[in-house]
Amino acid sequence: MPDSAVAALLAQDRPRADAQRNVERLVAATREALDELGLAVTTRDIAQRAGVGLGTLYRRVPSLDALLAAILADTIDEMTDRAARVLDSPDPWQGFAEFAESYVQLRASSCGLHDALSGRGERLDLEPRIIRLQRAMRQLVERAQQAGTLRADVDWRDVPFALATAIPPDHTIGLVPDDGQWRRNLRIILDGLRPARSPAPAGPAAPAAPAD
Repeated sequence: MPDSAVAALLAQDRPRADAQRNVERLVAATREALDELGLAVTTRDIAQRAGVGLGTLYRRVPSLDALLAAILADTIDEMTDRAARVLDSPDPWQGFAEFAESYVQLRASSCGLHDALSGRGERLDLEPRIIRLQRAMRQLVERAQQAGTLRADVDWRDVPFALATAIPPDHTIGLVPDDGQWRRNLRIILDGLRPARSPAPAGPAAPAAPAD
């Protein structure tokens, strides 16, 4: 396994090969259940998806919360790493826009991540990682503002709220979003974050109307 919160969580246990396969199935099943069900996921959901008994789960994982926290910690770290990588982009706006797309896509694809970043994961102690993500987002926003490519009147703290609104609800006024709705919402939000274009210069004055 890669060096990660999940790997660190499971490092104390060095199971034999067949048991290791159970561990891998449990981790994969937890990721899948988190994406679909969010933080309401239960040990029974995970065990059924992994095809193992509850006893196997409890032997291999310290606790459900510990496993959820490790998986979400890795995902949040991935987001922070993406922000850090685009900080070196020669085009500050392009770097910010690329990060915004990957950020919204990850949130849209995982109910669990959306729940955690919306403040519903207090018990999982993810705050230190979320603070690092905040700092990275602030750097991206302020760099684009300094380059004049993102509106100067926007506080960086407005941006995470704006990006979160790109994820559509299940339905509104009888309409159901398709898979691409979040991308269209994001495009509208990004357009709104760009500085207003200067008005076009006035053309030549119209000739005066002839006197009666």
